[in-house]
Amino acid sequence: MGNGTYAMFVGAIVMKPELESNMHTAEHHISNFDATTFFTMHDFDSDGYWEPSEIKRTYGFDNDGTPYDGKASNKDKLTPEKANQVTNDVLTLYDTDDDVRISKDEFTTGIAAGKRLPDFGLGPGHHGDDEYEYEIHHFEMFHDENTSEEDLTHPEDVEHFRKHDERERAEMQQEHMDTIPVVEANIPAKFRRA
Repeated sequence: MGNGTYAMFVGAIVMKPELESNMHTAEHHISNFDATTFFTMHDFDSDGYWEPSEIKRTYGFDNDGTPYDGKASNKDKLTPEKANQVTNDVLTLYDTDDDVRISKDEFTTGIAAGKRLPDFGLGPGHHGDDEYEYEIHHFEMFHDENTSEEDLTHPEDVEHFRKHDERERAEMQQEHMDTIPVVEANIPAKFRRA
């Protein structure tokens, strides 16, 4: 199969041509790829298969629903029931040997036969950690290398740095707890001296 655009693999993009050229470019910073490349980029553990967890991650189920792109959050759509529906629908399309995973051959054969990943209305999916997603879906769209910390005032910026502050506080608390030889709060009440 020759090189193509994201539209060749995801049916939703065909209906939204304005996204055809920029969706995969925005998410992965590439503009031309084939079915094997697409499969490999979404085979997150590089074992040659898409397991259910990788299908879910491709569709955005591993993130917390934070709307880095400035659009409404998908958090209400990212339910366990929806995750199972998405996984089952994608497996039904491509898993021809019913082993509850999709091999690279099954995917590329399906694409060659005209099958496309369905649009479940969940957006482009999110494949990285919070830092990656913030960088790709917000910072690169609304800021640049000349942006000062004082300019980071969008709600997405505030939420991103709130999470940083929470992590830092938790790390400091843990460092403090690590210096205490015995943490009395961890001793069950029945073993404490009165």
